[in-house]
Amino acid sequence: MIFIKLTNHIFSLNLKNVITYAELNLKVLLSNVWTLFISKIYLPKYLANIDWLCYFLVLEIKIIKKMIKDKTYQKLLKIIELRGSGFIQLIDPDKLSREKAPDLISSSIEAGVDAFFVGGSFLMAENFNEFVKHIKLHAGDHPVIIFPGSLYQISPNADAILFLSLISGRNPEHLIGSQVAAAPILWKLGLEAISCGYMLIESGKRTSAEFVSNSIPIPKNKPNIALAHALAAQFLGMKTIYLEAGSGAQESVPSEMISLIHEEINVPLIVGGGIRSPETASEKIKSGANIIVVGNFFEKEGSSALMKEFADAVHTRS
Repeated sequence: MIFIKLTNHIFSLNLKNVITYAELNLKVLLSNVWTLFISKIYLPKYLANIDWLCYFLVLEIKIIKKMIKDKTYQKLLKIIELRGSGFIQLIDPDKLSREKAPDLISSSIEAGVDAFFVGGSFLMAENFNEFVKHIKLHAGDHPVIIFPGSLYQISPNADAILFLSLISGRNPEHLIGSQVAAAPILWKLGLEAISCGYMLIESGKRTSAEFVSNSIPIPKNKPNIALAHALAAQFLGMKTIYLEAGSGAQESVPSEMISLIHEEINVPLIVGGGIRSPETASEKIKSGANIIVVGNFFEKEGSSALMKEFADAVHTRS
């Protein structure tokens, strides 16, 4: 009976993902099974308590399932660990045609981009789901994560979705309303949700995100206000913090603000908006950013060499 129970539990998993994302745990599990069944010393004891043994094995399997469920987030953490920091390219469906997407993705991966965000403030493109599918097809093993501008930007073809809460604003729709509406959809799709405390930071001019969300950004010269919001997000259990200057921002997020927040939180700190040079990217990384996001800046032809410079500036470990 124990062999039947164990087999049913193991084969209820996606073993390809288990091996890829929880290889160590799988080895531990198999080692424990081997020890329990082969050891002459413990075999009689455990055979006398089969139910306990089943519980022990199922508990380890649940741990592996948890790692599989959060596999994209774990992948981001691994990128930060191995490369020092992550470099993510934001792709806006309204600014990049499907015809140009393959070349951009190919050159991005070759240059050193670690993952892709897909989304935008508006959605004029006809079929968001098909666009995401097209991006994932060409991105291969690189994570494709939805960066939603609205409830309509959801697709099962992505690896995960950044589950944003606009904590810098006081608009209830963007704090919790849209999230409640989206949650059952994500649950049904089985799409991994990476919770994120999203903050708009003053950047010199009014951005699309600020206008659409009907919110006021945090003043750039008030780092303590930003810190308070970041800590609140972490205490609420959010897995990431995102400091956003906005698309087309005149100024990037102040390094002083990044540094202050980095020193006090223990979740990945994402920074984007207004980063137009490798030097600026490097400055943000040195200040404490764990992930740098650059948007349509690279959609121009002939930007591959510059993209490589950005990647080299972001990746502090080879």
